[in-house]
Amino acid sequence: MSAHPAQAGVEKALLLQHLRAVQDSLLWKVDGLSDEQLRRPMTGTGTNLIGIVKHLTGLTYGYLCSAFGREREALAWEYDEELLHGLDLWATPDESTGAIVAAYRRSCDAAARTIEELDLDTPGKHHSGDTVTLRSMILTVLLDTTRHAGHADVVREQLDGRVGSHSGDDMVSDDTEYQRMYVARITGQIDRDTWLNYVRSLPDYDPSTWTRHRERVSILWHQDRDA
Repeated sequence: MSAHPAQAGVEKALLLQHLRAVQDSLLWKVDGLSDEQLRRPMTGTGTNLIGIVKHLTGLTYGYLCSAFGREREALAWEYDEELLHGLDLWATPDESTGAIVAAYRRSCDAAARTIEELDLDTPGKHHSGDTVTLRSMILTVLLDTTRHAGHADVVREQLDGRVGSHSGDDMVSDDTEYQRMYVARITGQIDRDTWLNYVRSLPDYDPSTWTRHRERVSILWHQDRDA
């Protein structure tokens, strides 16, 4: 049973909004790095930033363009047998990292046009041969992009310390002493009292913040219980 047109419109806008947000976050993760940093494997399994972007380029085009017969650019690595052995998870020496990032941007734009122009219940064909809907493919791409954006979060922090999901994110902090003490608390180098005494000594500490938080949680808990 299809959703009411107005409801479907809201759902589509929300899905596209969330997809765009996580795509933009991933692009921010690769911004400002050298070619060597983008290519550098940062885990035992070889995870690297440009490989994440390359993989999602093909996935986004495949699930949100090819599956619905939409026009898209051809990606050379998709026609190489090595694709079955991870070729889309790293950049070869003759591939430009800048070109891969640009291709990902184009895939995101092409996917957005598909979402904007088709109904969520539009049928498509998965590469496995299964029939799918646009809604299911949006959710698949959103899930996979979010998962890999999380990988990119960790890789970028290892490379140069950048954290957060976007420029100006409140998570970003230049307070190295706070970060040092936080890690010391996690690892057990300092105990709870030492940590809380340190936090309460900070110039911007507001003792009413915790009180307001407890009040909000209490209200929400009672609303949920009494519903």
